[in-house]
Amino acid sequence: MFDKILIANRGEIACRVVKTARRMGIATVAVYSEADRDARHVALADEAVFIGPAPSRESYLVADKILAAAKATGAQAVHPGYGFLSENEGFARRAEAEGIVFIGPKAHSIAAMGDKIASKKLALEARVNTIPGWNDTIESPEQAVQIARQIGYPVMIKASAGGGGKGLRVAWDDKQAHEGFASCRNEARSAFGDDRVFIEKFIENPRHIEIQVLGDAHGNIVYLNERECSIQRRHQKVIEEAPSPFISEATRRAMGEQAVALAKAVQYQSAGTVEFVVGRDQGFYFLEMNTRLQVEHPVTESITGVDLVEQMIRVAAGERLPFTQANIPRRGWAIECRINAEDPFRGFLPSTGRLVRYLPPPTTMEAALPVPEGGGVRVDTGVAEGGEIPMFYDSMIATLIVHGLDRSDAIARMREALNGFVIRGVSSNIPFQAALLAHPAFVAGDFDTGFIAAHYAHGFRAEDVPHDDPDFLIALAAAAYRRYRERAAGISGQLAGHGVKIGRDFTVVVRGEAGAQSHHLVTVDAGDGLRVGVGDKTYGIEIDWRMGGIRATGRCNGNPFTAQIERDGLWTVVQHNGRRIEAMVMSARAAELLRAMPYKPPADMSRFLLSPMPGLLVDIAVAPGKAVQAGEKLAVIEAMKMENILVAARDGVVAELLASKGESLAVDQPIMRFE
Repeated sequence: MFDKILIANRGEIACRVVKTARRMGIATVAVYSEADRDARHVALADEAVFIGPAPSRESYLVADKILAAAKATGAQAVHPGYGFLSENEGFARRAEAEGIVFIGPKAHSIAAMGDKIASKKLALEARVNTIPGWNDTIESPEQAVQIARQIGYPVMIKASAGGGGKGLRVAWDDKQAHEGFASCRNEARSAFGDDRVFIEKFIENPRHIEIQVLGDAHGNIVYLNERECSIQRRHQKVIEEAPSPFISEATRRAMGEQAVALAKAVQYQSAGTVEFVVGRDQGFYFLEMNTRLQVEHPVTESITGVDLVEQMIRVAAGERLPFTQANIPRRGWAIECRINAEDPFRGFLPSTGRLVRYLPPPTTMEAALPVPEGGGVRVDTGVAEGGEIPMFYDSMIATLIVHGLDRSDAIARMREALNGFVIRGVSSNIPFQAALLAHPAFVAGDFDTGFIAAHYAHGFRAEDVPHDDPDFLIALAAAAYRRYRERAAGISGQLAGHGVKIGRDFTVVVRGEAGAQSHHLVTVDAGDGLRVGVGDKTYGIEIDWRMGGIRATGRCNGNPFTAQIERDGLWTVVQHNGRRIEAMVMSARAAELLRAMPYKPPADMSRFLLSPMPGLLVDIAVAPGKAVQAGEKLAVIEAMKMENILVAARDGVVAELLASKGESLAVDQPIMRFE
């Protein structure tokens, strides 16, 4: 076994590998860029080596720097995590050549599965179900149309070296096939330096289901059940679960056996994932193989009790797998939500900056430790309160994992965990996750990869967040205000006869858009707990919340709840199950006076181009005096590995530039003004 390993990654996966290594008694070495000097993974590891500037192409993607750090610290092996160099065949081969063990599959396996055309041919040879298609290079749009007709529409046009949704189009007719081929080829050439494109049948109402495999150097390969990954937005996974609520036991076994057959065909060693697309009839077809650990690996760990990182390390050290296919369990149900730094109410634009408050929900599960018998909550993260979410890397803040007795139990646990996850300073996708978990179709397990596109075709809005009982949020606002008044009444030194009176009858004013208000009459009676009346409903509330805090826990009519309550000036902000209200609690007379107050609209900024997100202004495409037309490119902002092109909303003339190329922008910062 190794004495010391280097982790060639950052963020939550680097921290997660440290936990297993520490339990195994293995020392760890972290690497970090300029942006990650104070990152959590640097503090957790036993040693840390600086490897360069913030952009990953100058630090985490530079094999020379990674291998030099391993040699300098005496690390015998390198764990690549996921992303960066994890599926880089050249890096794996070079590490082994220089006497450093690559904790992952051998270079030949990475090479065989890294090319989508070659991997599909291998799958065919291994008798793995493959989607009907054309697996050789296509030379022209005309040929693409001819092939599409032979396969039968709809077809999917994909870049051979593609990934993450880049170089991918669905065509439903000849025109879309002709145009899609050209677009895919150009996109693939730009993104991957490889313009090869192939075509395959598009499976309607597809599910994305993957099989976790694990192999050793002695020819033993097993599958550890499946993960359901169909809830995706723009080909990026949002929620994953294990097992799948869709497939039968027979389909599970058949998929697992075919995944093992493919892994054996490339002499696979280490953890890997074989991805399948599954149709409505449970017909399944090979999609691709990811020759690395997956972001969603914790759900498999939760239902099997297998520490996948530990097994990767043991396999790399030459050990045999300690179990056979027959004794891999499947216990309970696990769900994972990816908590990302993005604003779901602004088109999921990246949100960078400092984590002013970061308080994950209480955890009862931990990476590298046994799963508790009754299930629980686990958070894998690479950040801490006060830390930065930099613009140079992906948007993931944490992965939130729950394990329950069954699927309904797991959903309930996840909703409660999301309620207790406090993030301030940057926006997060927690409200969107809460809405997905409450959607009737998701609860019923009736979804496919087009679920988000179908149900949120026009984006995500606050009113898209369902809530079983919106009046409960009003009751919580009133309960919090009552606590505030009790505290004020208890302050010593008040003038006799003029002390703070608590009162019983209040009006809760809920703020809407553009100055709109809704008024709700409430009563609050104190006893063993608080009895709050809202309309014809009564809420018996016992609440554990302190002024200045955010997370509130307690019981309402005997049922436990977790919510978030905070004061913002005179307003009380309440969040629960993804729904958020801003409320002011006052007397009926004060509420009437507030209704008469004039509304002051925000300043008209229509003559300005505003930055929709924090990011780096990498290009300005116009100059003062330039006449622009609606849809014309104005500027490019780079944030979290994505380039965002800003275009003119209407015709106009540029009056002046208010920001410079290379400048770091804040959200809503003016970039230019129009005449």
